[in-house]
Amino acid sequence: MAKAKAGEVKDNKELTVQEKLVAMTRLQLIDTKIDKLRNVRGELPLEVQDLEDELEGLSTRLENLEAEVTELEKQIEEKKALIVQSKDLMKKYEDQRNNVRNNREYDSLTKEIEYQELEIQLAEKRINEYSYKLEVTRETIEQSHDKLEERKEDLVNKNKELKEIVDETEKEEQILLEKSETSEKLIEARLLNAYKRIRKNARNGLAVVAIERDACGGCFNKIPPQRQLDIRTHNKIIVCEYCGRVLVDESILELASENL
Repeated sequence: MAKAKAGEVKDNKELTVQEKLVAMTRLQLIDTKIDKLRNVRGELPLEVQDLEDELEGLSTRLENLEAEVTELEKQIEEKKALIVQSKDLMKKYEDQRNNVRNNREYDSLTKEIEYQELEIQLAEKRINEYSYKLEVTRETIEQSHDKLEERKEDLVNKNKELKEIVDETEKEEQILLEKSETSEKLIEARLLNAYKRIRKNARNGLAVVAIERDACGGCFNKIPPQRQLDIRTHNKIIVCEYCGRVLVDESILELASENL
């Protein structure tokens, strides 16, 4: 591979086909290392996010349940006040009924007393309903609190586990990311965009692969001898006709691996 003079940065459009292949292969090797580091973390980041979302949901639910308890307690107090008021009215009407002058007044006061009795019965029924609902809601709150504390503990443990893994890999990943950015600058925009598109769509993140046993190192379909010869001459960039990955030979792979 042609080398630029000290202090000189070669324009990526001036690179030979071989230099372009080496640059893309080197970028692939670096990105693959980054992928492996991130895979070490596994599903932990997603598990942490799921726990955080669950905690937020539980907190919101608890707030709603607490508000429901406050409202039920308020309704119970209102009904108790209504019972006191109805009893006062009943006493008042009974006193008045004892001093009526005719049947019409007596019947009217009797209906008022009966009405207040119904109000008391209805209020007592509502108090029982609200009290039962209040008891159930408080039990739900207690269970939700327990679950919330469990999830908080789970989150602390998951974050600790994730931090340990991140601490182990963060420095190495940062170095690789810097190398990846440097390598990207050596690749012209058209090729870099194609590389990223192929890499994004590939299940294993491989956009550049070497020939392995006369086959594509990505999809493992056989490569005709003439096409293999074209790949080894480094006169043009050749992609697999089956999976679209850029194909390179062992010599490009060796050059790209130097000082990596």
